[in-house]
Amino acid sequence: MLTLVATSFLAAAKPKEIKLIESTPREALKSAKSRLVVEKNSLTIVPYKNQKHTRFTIDQHFDFTGYKAMSFTLENLDKKPLRISLFITHTGRKNITKFRRTVNDITGDIYYLQPGEKREVLLNFPEPLQHPDVAKSLKLMRYTPYSREFGFHSYSADLSKVNIISFQVQHLAANSVKAEGGLRIHDLKVIPGKRVKNPAVVQMSYNEFFPFIDKYGQYKYKEWKNKVHSDADLQKAREEEEADLAAHKGATDRNKYGGWANGPKHEATGRFYFKKVDGKWWFIDPEGCLWWSHGVVRVTPSSAVTPLDGRKHYFEDMPKRGDDFEKFYYTHDSLLKPYYTARNIKETYDFSSANCYRKYGKEYKQVYGELAHRRLQSWGLNTIANSSDKDICLMSKTPYIERLEARGVPIKGIGGWWPFRDPFDPSFRQSIIDQLKDREKSLKDPYLVGLFVDNELKWGNESYLAVMMAKNPATLIGKQELVKFYRAKYNEDITALNAAWGTSFASWEALLNNTTDLPKRAHKHLEEFNDKVIEKYFSTCREVFNEYAPGVLYLGCRFSGSNRKAITIGAKYCDAISHNFYRYTIEDYDQPEGVDLPMIVGEFHFGTRDRGMFHHSLIEVANHEERGKAYEAYVRSALEHPNCVGTHWHQFSDQATTGRFDGENFNVGFTDVCDTPYYETIAGIRKVGYDMYNIRANAK
Repeated sequence: MLTLVATSFLAAAKPKEIKLIESTPREALKSAKSRLVVEKNSLTIVPYKNQKHTRFTIDQHFDFTGYKAMSFTLENLDKKPLRISLFITHTGRKNITKFRRTVNDITGDIYYLQPGEKREVLLNFPEPLQHPDVAKSLKLMRYTPYSREFGFHSYSADLSKVNIISFQVQHLAANSVKAEGGLRIHDLKVIPGKRVKNPAVVQMSYNEFFPFIDKYGQYKYKEWKNKVHSDADLQKAREEEEADLAAHKGATDRNKYGGWANGPKHEATGRFYFKKVDGKWWFIDPEGCLWWSHGVVRVTPSSAVTPLDGRKHYFEDMPKRGDDFEKFYYTHDSLLKPYYTARNIKETYDFSSANCYRKYGKEYKQVYGELAHRRLQSWGLNTIANSSDKDICLMSKTPYIERLEARGVPIKGIGGWWPFRDPFDPSFRQSIIDQLKDREKSLKDPYLVGLFVDNELKWGNESYLAVMMAKNPATLIGKQELVKFYRAKYNEDITALNAAWGTSFASWEALLNNTTDLPKRAHKHLEEFNDKVIEKYFSTCREVFNEYAPGVLYLGCRFSGSNRKAITIGAKYCDAISHNFYRYTIEDYDQPEGVDLPMIVGEFHFGTRDRGMFHHSLIEVANHEERGKAYEAYVRSALEHPNCVGTHWHQFSDQATTGRFDGENFNVGFTDVCDTPYYETIAGIRKVGYDMYNIRANAK
């Protein structure tokens, strides 16, 4: 009888399936930049107008002890692809602003849905980690070996203390999205049962697991196509590629610049310039041929430099001091080197250059450079895009584009990859002059297409720069200009400003010395000066180009998120607008009203995890076959767009398996860490690259 009672009690205590949409109080269902349409067993996240990023959150405590998985169905009601990031967080982590997976406090996944696609998802919960000391030691990687083993999930979150379940939705359109469609989530539930056993690699102890990277910079515990196990494999790969290059010599309708030799001719000026022909923008190359920039960023042997600080136990068979491979502790990419220095990273190793040394010998840099030009021609590419090895560019065999980054006094509080410099400060102008002078040889080179200035600056909304400047110290020249502007606007009457802004400054000096946030009411009034900041930024760049680099194209600032006003003002001074567009296509791209300029895609890519990498990339595809198809579709959409004059893939070779200075460890290369091409991707590049001028000319 006692046994029966106990059995009955245990049966009663068994967890029951939780239907989250039905059982969660309405006040715990929250949304950001969107409205929720809640039905019995589904909800729809409808974006407000012009919102690319929306969010649905269940803000409630749960104990998922005794539960094995979460299941749901995602349905894309939008006319564009969606990227959905799922977070399940435990007590203590509330601020989920960016998708940065870690090994100790988040579990979740990423899902990509095409328009109209409906997908059932089963997200298995992990069992507790057998060796949390291993997980704790995995750092400075966007995704880790554990992420790979689990399929993106990080598995140390305490699922007995869940406090947020969040779906973040990114609308993968090139421009604004309309308030229609959105994402529908059906049948969101948590399923009771025993959890799936952790993968074998995750069950390894600390001493068993480390080191997990071999001497070639590859993950040890997986096999994949073309993985290198010996130096002999490197030589075999070299021979196989030589055969491939011999069989694919490149498109036959090109001149020495990669321009359309068989197309109509225009004025030959000896430099690149822009011209609108039959309603479509084109480059015209130095020989007067129509030219479209089909390129790739960061052509360099030093693509897989990785930090060693606090992580030396990750790597096996590292060279001893005095070893022939010791030099690769010191080789680096010149563009990215300052980012390592800024983060106080003291030791690195350059796996990609080391592998090229093994593959090509002591003159590997020269061999690699010569091969890079042959590869580009064979693959149907005609541009070495920015951030590439200067020596490779100056071989004058393939047109190239360079990038400089303005320096000077930063506007405090503005984040991003590179600080936004005060354009009113003379140091801003001087930094551009100095960098152009440093490029004296390139500026005279007919193979130089043009220059970008800066990369992915944070422009914010139409008052953001001025709002931030208004709380900078009085020593900032831009702040002084701001106060001067509004003194004139309000006729020296500080009370008039206070009445309009909702402030209480005793004097103009008080405004100048203010370092605190201004009321929201003031932001609208700051839009006028925000325009002045943008105007000063672009006009200064234009003036310096006219004086120190006449005839060289100013290709913009590589927008990555901006406001339409910044684009409109920039268009007055740039020869082209440039955007880094991580999307599936750019078919929906349009420019602000009144703007009709050439547009360059400064960065895009697709990645996967079927060849040893831990992280796919910013845009995932299923495998390398699909990667080649995605490449073709993207570039075709750009060729068919009347404003687009080029696409530049980011980047030539994969990043380090264990991450670069900021932890990025993406599968983004045309080649891997051992310099072996991904031939499935190359097939897609060739397919669209060999025919690109016919596609462009015949596009409606």
